[in-house]
Amino acid sequence: MINTERILQEIEKTYMPLSNKCKQEFIACSKVSTFKRGDVVVSEGQFSKKAYLIVEGCSRAYYLKDGKDISDWFTFENEFMAPIVSFFSDKPSPHYVEFIEDSTVLEFSKDSIDKLTSKHHDFERFISRVVTETMLGLCERLYTIQFNKADERYTHLLQIYPNITNRIPLTHIASYLGITLETLSRIRNPKKSNLI
Repeated sequence: MINTERILQEIEKTYMPLSNKCKQEFIACSKVSTFKRGDVVVSEGQFSKKAYLIVEGCSRAYYLKDGKDISDWFTFENEFMAPIVSFFSDKPSPHYVEFIEDSTVLEFSKDSIDKLTSKHHDFERFISRVVTETMLGLCERLYTIQFNKADERYTHLLQIYPNITNRIPLTHIASYLGITLETLSRIRNPKKSNLI
């Protein structure tokens, strides 16, 4: 049985404290859900107002472009995953959202978030912090793709997620970095590639 109070204690460590009243109401309007590895909860063109706080496991958002699968971002424990475009607007999602591992999440809706932010200033600040950190992360990713070499992109990713190669398939990591799987293999095994 998942302890929702403990879940919120963990995300408070990551973001900021919430009042007991606010936490109680957040728990009341959320639900614990489980997903299997490979479960796609949002598809391209779909409207979705659901968001997920990862308790255990990981997920990714990706595009399909000319038949190619391109990972756009990953989320792990104590991070939030949502189809950002659809969640914050009335537009369909350009992304797919997939769970990469068997995952346990705290699931909630945009409507419940809006109600809590209008009622609790601390929750409003909390959501602002989450959104800001998400946007900063996406800006940082864009910068590294535009200005860093392939090996620098990989090193930077490992600094953020040291164990990512144990959890995310290398094909997804390569597409996230904007490089081929072969290039990623050479970066990961420079000595081996020099012998070829």
